[in-house]
Amino acid sequence: MSRIGKSPITVPEGVTVTLADNTVTVKGKLGELTQEYSGIKIKIEEGVITLERASDKKDLRAKHGLYRALIANMIEGVSKGFEKQLELVGVGYRASNQGNKLDLAVGFSHNIVLDVAPEVKVETISEKGKNPIVKLTSHDKQLVGAVAAKIRGFRKPEPYKGKGIKFVGEVIRRKAGKSA
Repeated sequence: MSRIGKSPITVPEGVTVTLADNTVTVKGKLGELTQEYSGIKIKIEEGVITLERASDKKDLRAKHGLYRALIANMIEGVSKGFEKQLELVGVGYRASNQGNKLDLAVGFSHNIVLDVAPEVKVETISEKGKNPIVKLTSHDKQLVGAVAAKIRGFRKPEPYKGKGIKFVGEVIRRKAGKSA
């Protein structure tokens, strides 16, 4: 049995979960998210959501834990939200934003201007003597991760000097350079 799929999800106050023909809709103070599902039976009783599968087929076992995790992330997103922070490591690397337009200077001949999805809030923090930080917040975990991965993909951290765009707290495996 799926240990993740079997565990129940408690719905906090201020969050409403509705089921309608193979679609779960979660509404909260930060927004609204929907997710389609198939092959799994979802029950909502007194603020607790449980998921059950019809049989032990391999695809249903996989979907059991998947949909439980997706619904739990949706509930956490509309109640608390998700945040990712990216750090720009390198001489002359800068970040600024006007609304949801992110302007990155990461060592190319031109600045990279990225229009971020309206559901994601962008904030840049630049302090003297410290690396610039780009902070992304949203109620959709999948979207925050995708935007962060896209930004990181512009200049991935390299293993020799450690320059590039990395997640805050990410450890870069460093390599020794040329030995004379």
